[in-house]
Amino acid sequence: MWTSGRMSNAKNLFGLGISLYFWGLMDLTTTVLSGSARPLSEGQEDNLSDKLHQRMKRSWVWNQFFVLEEYTGTDPLYVGKLHSDMDRGDGSIKYILSGEGAGIVFTIDDTTGDIHAIQRLDREERSQYTLRAQALDRRTGRPMEPESEFIIKIQDINDNEPKFLDGPYVASVPEMSPVGTSVIQVTATDADDPTYGNSARVVYSILQGQPYFSVDSRTGLIRTALMNMDREAKEYYEVIIQAKDMGGQLGGLAGTTTVNITLSDVNDNPPRFPQKHYQMSVLESAPVSSTVGRVVAKDLDEGINAEMKYSLVDGDGLDVFDINTDPNYQVGIITVRKPLSFESKKSYTLKVEGANPHLEMRFLNLGPFRDTTTVHISVEDVDEPPVFEPSIYFVEVPEDVEIGTTIQIISAKDPDVTNNSIRYSIDRSSDPGRFFYVDITSGALMTARPLDREDLSWHNITVLAMELNNPSQVGSVSVTVKVLDVNDNAPEFARFYEAFVCENAKAGQLIQTVSAIDRDDPQEGQHFYYSLAPEAANNPNFTLRDNQDNTAWVLTRRSGFRQQEQNTFSLPILISDNGRPVLSSTGTLTVHVCSCDEEGMVMSCNAEAYVLPVSLSRGALIAILACIFVLLVLVLLILSMRRQRKQPYIIDEEENIHENIVRYDDEGGGEEDTEAFDIAAMWNPREAQLVVKNRQDMLPEIESLSRYVPQACVMDNNVHNYVLAKLYEADMDLWAPPFDSLQTYMFEGNGSVAESLSSLQSVTTDSDQSYDYLTDWGPRFKKLAEMYGATDSSGALW
Repeated sequence: MWTSGRMSNAKNLFGLGISLYFWGLMDLTTTVLSGSARPLSEGQEDNLSDKLHQRMKRSWVWNQFFVLEEYTGTDPLYVGKLHSDMDRGDGSIKYILSGEGAGIVFTIDDTTGDIHAIQRLDREERSQYTLRAQALDRRTGRPMEPESEFIIKIQDINDNEPKFLDGPYVASVPEMSPVGTSVIQVTATDADDPTYGNSARVVYSILQGQPYFSVDSRTGLIRTALMNMDREAKEYYEVIIQAKDMGGQLGGLAGTTTVNITLSDVNDNPPRFPQKHYQMSVLESAPVSSTVGRVVAKDLDEGINAEMKYSLVDGDGLDVFDINTDPNYQVGIITVRKPLSFESKKSYTLKVEGANPHLEMRFLNLGPFRDTTTVHISVEDVDEPPVFEPSIYFVEVPEDVEIGTTIQIISAKDPDVTNNSIRYSIDRSSDPGRFFYVDITSGALMTARPLDREDLSWHNITVLAMELNNPSQVGSVSVTVKVLDVNDNAPEFARFYEAFVCENAKAGQLIQTVSAIDRDDPQEGQHFYYSLAPEAANNPNFTLRDNQDNTAWVLTRRSGFRQQEQNTFSLPILISDNGRPVLSSTGTLTVHVCSCDEEGMVMSCNAEAYVLPVSLSRGALIAILACIFVLLVLVLLILSMRRQRKQPYIIDEEENIHENIVRYDDEGGGEEDTEAFDIAAMWNPREAQLVVKNRQDMLPEIESLSRYVPQACVMDNNVHNYVLAKLYEADMDLWAPPFDSLQTYMFEGNGSVAESLSSLQSVTTDSDQSYDYLTDWGPRFKKLAEMYGATDSSGALW
């Protein structure tokens, strides 16, 4: 039988034997019988089976050892002893150890069976080892005992302190929480054996964080320990918790962790305005929705508890201003709600309220969570552009209106207190055709060119109004001009008509349906009347029938048409409209006589020509080509002679010197300069528009914005105003001829011997003018002296 030796290890802290002795029954399959270690024979196996149901007395048996962890001695640690009943002490039995840690952690004396630990053991790394023991005959190597399994358990000692595996901790608790409010639970673990002694029994305590927080010694639950903790006074707390094993007794091991606790915000602070009065200003020209200023109510809370809602609760500007809340910065933004006018009202007073929209009922006793302030807003005056009344114009004008007719009076005024004078003009980009003109002082909108509804039926022009003392202030208004229709276009054929009549046509046969168009658009609709022109009223060949639906039929009046007699007829048709006055035009219908088959299908519309066949020889063709070549040569010769005649004769510079014409290309526009400002237009501008000739190099209308006309020059005289307007237009229009140019003459003016050559102060007649002084000017003026100087009979100058 396997037995274990009694352990007498003096190093055992508890003085106990390592091996455990106990009575027990072993499985028959693992029982080793005393005597020989030879294998059982067949007969012996039968005898063994006969004894299975017999109760047998067993020797001492074992199955586990105990050894303390963390052995620090230098010698191997004795664990226990293995012994077989077969061992007689003569060394014939050899013990073998196998399994977990055999030969590495544990060794066995193969003669005595003593087991030793040769490494330091740690229960927290491994709490037990399972090994197998076997006794062999040292001489033959045969097993003397069946292999048996046993366990070596590592006995725990308090060598591990408690640890907070999840630390450090972060927690939060609402401010103003009642005493005892749970914050967080911390847990420490001890690697020692919780089933053996108090090594793993942990007790919690607080080392730092009092008197604000406390901890349950058994569960590690942290609670608030002080009432009315205010986040606004102190927000962050660092709490240190200790866990100690051995039930907190002296000598126990301890571990600590840090708990960072934050007081979360609650709405326990009402908002307050730092100022009870705000002073702001805004320009009267500020557009709607523009910002006037900002107000802010301070709230010591944060997040949703600090959200603010601003509103206007009183004041005389409730309908003029508005206030919005900026959700990012929690400020109230005052904006313009309606247009401002310094002339109407110069200041406003508003009462602004700021309130928390999210309240907590338990803190309502701390006061009303709203506050008010007063805002004074001053409106500042600015120089505003002229304002038109009304703000838009609609004018209807007949297209036959006379040039210069006033179609509308445009009115604007300065909204400022100064009430400056206004000058009017047309934005030429809105009237590129220059059909209209506006009087610079009165704002009278007049026609400047004939209107034609058929070309342009609508005109959208923009009239500008400028302050005379401040040209930068310009207002504008839209003027829509509808050109009304008058009957000024005669009807005409809708297209070119060409009819065909068969030679075998019968009288009264329809040969063509005609229709007309009219560019006019009468309100009662178009209606055309058709008839033959007076010169064709008694036409013997064709007749016309008016269908009264704006169409007419052309019918044959007779039969028996012949191509050889006449193959084409022209039928004039008179077309009249229903306008006032009635307008008419004559259209010509061309009728071709054609030969047709019996079914009336056109076969040929050309008269047969009698042509005699002619055959030309090769010689005749050559002669004809030769004649054509001669004719071409003659024509080229004649053209060459005419070209030579057109070349001017070369005139000797000395001959006929007084007949030479000197031309200067840099002079003015010649006779057209007199047409720029007709004197008749100065007395009656409207009548002058009817008789003055239109210059080909100048548009009839120019901008009339007298921006640089001094106030002192503005008079009520119509002629004066017209001259000023035209003068300004000529100055501002860079493309209106004549163009100003600067000519430099190196032989004239101050510093020249010729001085000024201007004829403005010359005598009225040439008879009294003497040019003898030209000879004194030097060789540069020799030619001029020869032209105008006096000569004697011999030809010499004198």
